[in-house]
Amino acid sequence: MVTTKQKTLKGSFSLYGKGLHTGLDLTVTFNPAPENTGYRIQRIDMEGEPIIEAVAEKVVDTQRGTVVANGDARVSTIEHGLAALYALGIDNCLIQVNGPEFPILDGSAAPYVDKINQVGIEEQTAPKDYYIIRKKIEVKDEKTGSCITILPDEQFSITAMCSFESKFINSQFATLDNMEKFGKEISAARTFVFVRDIEPLLQANLIKGGDLDNAIVIYERQTTQERLDMLADMLHVPHMDANNLGYIQHKPLVWENECTRHKLLDIIGDMALIGKSIKGRIIATRPGHTINNKFARLMRKEIRKHEIQAPIYDPNDEPVMDNNRIRELLPHRYPMQLVDKIIAIGPNTIVGVKNVTSNEPFFVGHFPEEPVMPGVLQIEAMAQCGGLLVLNQLEEPSRWSTYFMKIDEVKFRQKVVPGDTLLFRVELLHPVRHGVSSMKGYMFVGDKVVSEATFTAQIVKNK
Repeated sequence: MVTTKQKTLKGSFSLYGKGLHTGLDLTVTFNPAPENTGYRIQRIDMEGEPIIEAVAEKVVDTQRGTVVANGDARVSTIEHGLAALYALGIDNCLIQVNGPEFPILDGSAAPYVDKINQVGIEEQTAPKDYYIIRKKIEVKDEKTGSCITILPDEQFSITAMCSFESKFINSQFATLDNMEKFGKEISAARTFVFVRDIEPLLQANLIKGGDLDNAIVIYERQTTQERLDMLADMLHVPHMDANNLGYIQHKPLVWENECTRHKLLDIIGDMALIGKSIKGRIIATRPGHTINNKFARLMRKEIRKHEIQAPIYDPNDEPVMDNNRIRELLPHRYPMQLVDKIIAIGPNTIVGVKNVTSNEPFFVGHFPEEPVMPGVLQIEAMAQCGGLLVLNQLEEPSRWSTYFMKIDEVKFRQKVVPGDTLLFRVELLHPVRHGVSSMKGYMFVGDKVVSEATFTAQIVKNK
């Protein structure tokens, strides 16, 4: 079993530019962060330098970009920076910004990707925590026709489909099947806006820093020359012929479907608010920040419901250790051998299986009219998995045995009865020191945790 580690930056970097909303000169600095920190955004221009956790519950507005807030501390247009972090696999980062928003830069995530690649990415010790999609999850907005669906998949991938009332980008789609391609295929996609939307945005003070260097402007509904000249003056750009419909920008389109690729970029940035890396395939129809955030909030609720996920078990797969190999490593024999097979094992984690049958000897007395597997045997079974994890790393495992020293934090959440298939996941909490090992064990039936415990064991050489 391959264990992916958490990652952070090898060094710090800063980017400078105008704010899209405020037009202010801004600096944003990305710094390495310790394991299990996640993304933190610090307002270094405010007294006390408040820190905002970048999660969906902190989002307060999604009209033009994603805005996170903590009390009076607000930071907007964070999605391009977070998209770069998330797509490049960075789990922990402290982001310092000297104002209420990230600089808009060129309207894409490419400047962030370039800087991250320059400073490099560093692997940390803690394992990367994925949330694996096991069933279809969907959120819809009946008014707008927006819909985001996520389905089971072996990795994180996205397909975005957009439909606009415009002959220039009427219907488009974009797909990213592998996050490693984000830098080349998605990051350079720029934000876009329709001419018809510019005036209300300007009146609402939402794009003071917007110009043709950081956005694609689409002029698809003809207006009067006077009105177009007025908008050009407000944007500080040359006057244009009101009869010439089409794209208005200094740089040509990078891709024909650049607008939809940018929508896909925004989805990745908003999915970073979930707080965990996802293994699943997103299909987004007419996405936008509002529906993206609703989906991120829904995913946060799903993760809290299944904070500890059951291992994936396919009975057709060959076991890593069968019953005979387990008997070679463990001294336990019937009726005390409580692990049938091991289906995955790594340096710090093991996954085992036991099929509970009505013929178990303990059901004779526990209890005759209502057979229930004793809790102490559930803990024993988890400990046997832990013993296999430790003994498998020794040169002569048959010469050693493991013994309980301490059991803590025991919880029984549900009865275990005949017919249940038990899945055990046990992980080392610390490296083995002086023959002593600390482990955390979980036992699942289906996708539910039925019991858990932390235990310490001593590894003793057999006489």
